[in-house]
Amino acid sequence: MKVRKSDRIGIVLFLIPAMSLFIVFFVVPIISICYQSLFEWNGISDAKFVGITNYKEILSDPVFIRSIRNNVIWALAACCIQVPLALLMALILSTKPKCWKFFRTVYFFPQVISGIAIAMLWSAVFNSEFGILNGLLKMVGLENLTKNWLGDPKTAFLCVLLYGLLYIGYYMVIMMAGITNIDESYYEAARIDGANRFQMNIHITIPLIKYSIVTCVTLAAIFGLRTFEQVYLLTNGGPANRTSVVVLYLYNQMRNNNYGGANASSVMLVLTGAFVIILIRKIASEKKEKMEASGVEES
Repeated sequence: MKVRKSDRIGIVLFLIPAMSLFIVFFVVPIISICYQSLFEWNGISDAKFVGITNYKEILSDPVFIRSIRNNVIWALAACCIQVPLALLMALILSTKPKCWKFFRTVYFFPQVISGIAIAMLWSAVFNSEFGILNGLLKMVGLENLTKNWLGDPKTAFLCVLLYGLLYIGYYMVIMMAGITNIDESYYEAARIDGANRFQMNIHITIPLIKYSIVTCVTLAAIFGLRTFEQVYLLTNGGPANRTSVVVLYLYNQMRNNNYGGANASSVMLVLTGAFVIILIRKIASEKKEKMEASGVEES
């Protein structure tokens, strides 16, 4: 479709405000941290150009490597556990069972509560002295299994990782919105052909909300890579840096007045995030092409 010159001018005028904000608050800061990552600076004295030394230092730091690994695990867990659980809940609640509005509200409720408050509640669950989990174990006679869950290197990261399950309601609502937009005629035709609810979900619902699912997977990966507050509040990266993440590592570098290392960490986090998002989009596009090809063959 050919766009008229007057329409092009209107499109450009509408894009200018958004593009200006994007350039000022995203592109310029990215360029700035890339440039400053090449300098050694403590925030007081003059900056000294050191090239890629900051990158060599953080890449040889075991704490940074562990932080990157933890972030990748967090992103994978969010994509492979949180999103499928959210999809399952969306499929169940979209059938509008009894009290479905109540359960929808309950699952979404953590989104409207301060992350600090939720982190404090989560720490109360795993507290070694008065925690709910240890209390339940004692009630059923399993005192030998009680421990300092957030202080044990073997269980600390898993406990912090489970924190993400509280946020499946966010993805659930996105997918429920996609499900409500599906034309009911698809389901009516499937019922006439004798399809059950499971078959309709597999062959109708999930394929028609694939873009919502891809969006949720992308958001889950992004949230996993930028995790900070829950780790900072629950364990502060401990014990022995077992739960450290990149943003916390960056924060500690700034506290130690190593701004060059902090900027280098930021660049590595941006590159990791860009790689993960490109990978997700590539996988989604390949699956879309396969589905379209199979549809053509079937027709």
